[in-house]
Amino acid sequence: MRNWRAIPGPDTLSQNGIGARMSDFDVGARLKELRSAANMSQRQLAEASGVPHGQVSMIETGRSSPSVASLRKILGGLGVTMSEFFEPDLPQSPQPFFTPAELRDLTSRLYSAAQGPVGRMTLRQVGDARLHNLQILHERYEPGADTGETMLAHHGSEGGIVVAGEIELTVADQTRVLKAGDSYLFASTQPHRFRNVSDREAVVVSACTPPYL
Repeated sequence: MRNWRAIPGPDTLSQNGIGARMSDFDVGARLKELRSAANMSQRQLAEASGVPHGQVSMIETGRSSPSVASLRKILGGLGVTMSEFFEPDLPQSPQPFFTPAELRDLTSRLYSAAQGPVGRMTLRQVGDARLHNLQILHERYEPGADTGETMLAHHGSEGGIVVAGEIELTVADQTRVLKAGDSYLFASTQPHRFRNVSDREAVVVSACTPPYL
């Protein structure tokens, strides 16, 4: 069973002298803080995550921006979810209803304002996935958005419906462009990747159990 230990929040970064203000979220500094809190070297984290040692170093020093897939893989080595990484101070809540403003932002801080909307992917989670062992996401993919060349693969099952636009989905050796109204369902152990290869935004509503991101 996963150990839901207390995880330092981003607001402690400046106190530790290794990061930036919360309003200017530093992905590399946040990763370094969590790795240090876990008493792991860069090499140990890389080995635990199954990524090259240099990748951890480049992210921490700001020389590389991770894709969703690569960041999630690294966080897996720390036993940390995307929600905990970006918004660790949100309290657990058993509430049954949520407004759009109450969805948990899992990805937007991966992008800088200078990048603009091109290639941006926004994943927002309904409530606390840990409480229900179910992750429900509202996903937006701008043209060019891609979960990354590193394919996603994890325990569980996932499915979703394309609400608007179209998205290219690769599952193992099969690739298909899904349009609004199309859906998918597969075992998440199969390597998979999402890309928006069109010239307009794609919107997907998905579910995954157990939670992965």
